[in-house]
Amino acid sequence: MLEFADVTKTYGRPGKVPPALDGVSFAVDEGELVLLVGPSGAGKSTLIRLVLAAERPDAGVIRVAGRDISRLRRSSIPYLRRNVGVVFQDFKLIAQASARENVELALQALGWPRAVVRERAAWALASVEMADLAQKPVCRLSGGEQQRVAIARALAAAPPILLADEPTGNLDPHLTAELLELLARISAQGTTVVLATHDPAVVSALADARVLRLEAGRLVADRRGAAGPWVLDGGAPPEAAPSDTAQEAVA
Repeated sequence: MLEFADVTKTYGRPGKVPPALDGVSFAVDEGELVLLVGPSGAGKSTLIRLVLAAERPDAGVIRVAGRDISRLRRSSIPYLRRNVGVVFQDFKLIAQASARENVELALQALGWPRAVVRERAAWALASVEMADLAQKPVCRLSGGEQQRVAIARALAAAPPILLADEPTGNLDPHLTAELLELLARISAQGTTVVLATHDPAVVSALADARVLRLEAGRLVADRRGAAGPWVLDGGAPPEAAPSDTAQEAVA
């Protein structure tokens, strides 16, 4: 569903500055829930931007739903947007528009026919338990409610992949728990979910998720589920693997 093959990205002149991503390779299956972790500057945001074709890799191949997007033409961006939904930390909603209007506008921008836009928006809002607040202006919604609208907007076109870039950064612990439960449910229904975070509490709450750990632009560890072993870059032996704690996963 999502594949990186030896992907490198550098901001600036290669050889003069360290790469933001350096030879990163992994594959994510349909319906998989993946946490992308690591300290600030590890390359998480760069990876997200590459999946969205907001940046192009210097080397390597990126495939989304089986299609190589490494050198995607501008005319093909709508294809990508139909296959990848994204939820940002700051929501990026239109404050004076209603929850329903925010979702409908996103569908219209993707070229969905007007005849089905309202129905799809209603379905998406209901799927995140926001149907009763569909007509309410976003500026009058709580932070948790706004985040749910942002998720509904991302899901409305039924993309096979959902990206969430630090989605819990502006939420309190209670709202964070609700959001993570929702994302886990979305994944269980067949959508591939990739969540970038530096919060150990998120890793603890989603203990059965796969964890990809970045450091200085390199993918250094990969763990599938809480009981799974860490697989380290370079084939380090099991005894050299990091201890199985959420804090060390994101540190």
